Amino acid sequence: MSDATVLILGGGVGGVVAAVEARKRLPREHRIVVVDREQRHVFAPSLLWLITGERRAQQISRPLERLGRKGIDVVHGEVSAIDPAARRVSVSGRDIEADHLVVALGADWAPETVPGLAEAGETYVTLEGAERLRDAFARFESGRLVVITASPAYKCPAAPYEAAMLLEAKLRRRGVRERVEIELYSAEPGPMGVTGPDVSAAVGRMVESKGIRYHPGHQVSKVDPEGRRLHFANDATADFDLLVYMPPIRVPKVLHEAGLAGEGGWVPVDRHTMETAFERVYAIGDVTGIPLKLGKPLPKAGVFAHAQGSVVANNVALAVTGGGRRATFDGRGECFVEIGDGRAAMGGGNFYAEPVPAIKLRRPGRLWHWGKILFERDWLRRWF
Repeated sequence: MSDATVLILGGGVGGVVAAVEARKRLPREHRIVVVDREQRHVFAPSLLWLITGERRAQQISRPLERLGRKGIDVVHGEVSAIDPAARRVSVSGRDIEADHLVVALGADWAPETVPGLAEAGETYVTLEGAERLRDAFARFESGRLVVITASPAYKCPAAPYEAAMLLEAKLRRRGVRERVEIELYSAEPGPMGVTGPDVSAAVGRMVESKGIRYHPGHQVSKVDPEGRRLHFANDATADFDLLVYMPPIRVPKVLHEAGLAGEGGWVPVDRHTMETAFERVYAIGDVTGIPLKLGKPLPKAGVFAHAQGSVVANNVALAVTGGGRRATFDGRGECFVEIGDGRAAMGGGNFYAEPVPAIKLRRPGRLWHWGKILFERDWLRRWF
C-alpha cells in the first residue's frame, strides 16, 4: 500500500467532514490536504442569528488551521486551475497532485447578475455581509423592509423565510414593529417548493401569520439604488427602505474551465457515490447538480454536503486500504426552520423518494430551537 494524497478543495461543511472522516479512516502515512481561500470556517446556519444580534462572529467561526491538530494539512489560496484527468490542481501558482480529489468548492455568490442589487441591499449569506446587515438593521426603526430571493436557485431553501421571520420578531422585541411594513418577494412559485405542496403551504402560512406579506413568483430583474425600487420580470415594482436579499449563485468558473461542469451549469455526479466522470474525482455539496424525479434539483444545503462528505471519505479510505464497506448517499436530510421568539420547526425526509420527495414538517416549538442551538455547539466542537 503506497502513500496516498487525498486533496479536498473547499473548507466548508462538506470539505471539513470529508477531511476529518478520511483522516480518521486512513493511517497517518497517507496525507489529507484541504485547500480554501478563506482563513476561517463559518457555521453558516448561525448567520441568521448574527443579523439579529444573537451571535458574534467569533462565536460561529473557527480557524481552518485547527484542522492541523487532527493531522490535516491546510493550504490557503485560490484554486486557479484543475486538471481532473491528472488530478492536478493549481493553487495560487503552486501545483498539488492527488491520488483522490474531492471538489467541495461550493457555489459562488453572483449578486452582480442583477443590476443594482449589491449596491441597493444587504445580504446575510457571508460573515461580512451579515455584519453589515446587522448594523443597518439595528438603525432601522420605520419604513418598508423587503426580503427577496433574487433567483429561483439559491443556497438553503428555508433561509429567506427564516430571515424574514427572525427580523420580524426582533422588530417586535424592539417595540417598533407597528412602524415597519415587511414584504417578502420570492422568485419561486412557493416556499421551499422541492419539499412538496403541503410543506410549502405550511411555511407560507408561518410567514403570513407574522403579518409579513408574501409575494411568490416575482423574479427581480433590476434594482434602482437611488430610487429604492425593485423591478420584477412581470413588470411589477416595489419600493423599500431596507432591502435584504438572497443573491443568485453559480458554479465556480474554474470548474467550467476544467470541464467538470455539465450542461445545467453544475457538476454531474453519481447521486449515490458522488463520483464524477473522472476516475477518483468526486464532487460534493453545492457544486453538484443532482436532478430529482419531480423536475427540481436536490437543494443546495449543508445537511447534504455533510452526508456526501462522509460517504466520499468512507469510499476513499476503502479504495486506499481495501478495508471496510462501500457507503452510499441516500438523499435523506433535514433542517431547522427558525420562526422567531425562540421557536423553530423541523423539516426532513427522503429527497430521493419518487415521484416526489417524502418530506414532513414538524410543528414549531421551543424544542427544535434548542435543538439547533445544541447542533451549532456540537458542530463547532466536534469538527474543530
